Amino acid sequence: MKSMLKDMKVFTGNANRPLAESICRHLDIPLSTAEVKRFSDGEIFVEIKENVRGRDIFLIQPTCPPVNDHLMELVIMVDAMRRASARRITVVIPYYGYARQDRKVAPRVPITAKVVAEMMMVVGVRRVLTLDLHAGQIQGFFNIPVDNLYAAPILLDYIKRECSNIIMVSPDAGGVERTRAFAKRLGADMAIIDKRRERANVCAAMNVIGDVKGKTAILLDDMVDTAGTLCSAADILIERGAREVHACCSHGVLSGPAIERLEDSKIKTLVITDSIPLRDKVRNCTKIKVLSIAELIGNAISCIHSEDSVSSLFV
Repeated sequence: MKSMLKDMKVFTGNANRPLAESICRHLDIPLSTAEVKRFSDGEIFVEIKENVRGRDIFLIQPTCPPVNDHLMELVIMVDAMRRASARRITVVIPYYGYARQDRKVAPRVPITAKVVAEMMMVVGVRRVLTLDLHAGQIQGFFNIPVDNLYAAPILLDYIKRECSNIIMVSPDAGGVERTRAFAKRLGADMAIIDKRRERANVCAAMNVIGDVKGKTAILLDDMVDTAGTLCSAADILIERGAREVHACCSHGVLSGPAIERLEDSKIKTLVITDSIPLRDKVRNCTKIKVLSIAELIGNAISCIHSEDSVSSLFV
């Protein structure tokens, strides 16, 4: 593979270096060197330590918490690479921060997911590779190619291997399409949690549509943030007769009281990917199982560099 990738360089900022290193190990190439540091006033300084002139550049940088710091690192690194005459710059954003702000939900509020897309295009990004966007229409916020990968094959393999007598459960109406696709692949039934949300991160009321009695219920979502919705959903699923409850999410944001809620909840295991680096608190939680996306993203990078079809990865 090395000869095929000789004109390619892979860089990373400070967002998720372990993932970038895993991807490079899969590609069998070294992770290229860049200095990304902060001055005493918080300003970010970037220096690319290798020649990138005429090269195909991949910058691995999820915009995970602290979102603003990692977003600024990304756009500054792209500007440095463009000014150093890189041939093409592809940003690999396994977790797209601000994705939940993808539409106007009230008067006089921004569409921040679009603002982030504009920032990337202005500084010189020419392609985006991401994973399980919160809303598919975010791809339309870019005027450049966007490849949205899916963690489904990785999660499905885990579910098939570890669970039986399952029913897939969508924690809200927005996740029905995703949950139906999983249920179809697994030959399983599905259920839906009908919930009302009073405000962000606060869930008010829930009901279950579907029969979960005696089944292993698997809650499926694209991300888990404060874990309030998942934990409340687990409670009502157990009340309705589910034998046990597990959860699968692509992105483990796990902010605020998430870990404490999970520890006290009826959820037996929470399966996430390493799109976001694990804090010590998360790593020490015995209920959390982490699956790697390094091979998936590495294969996609190889396809993009060699101008092959990325969609072939999911056939």
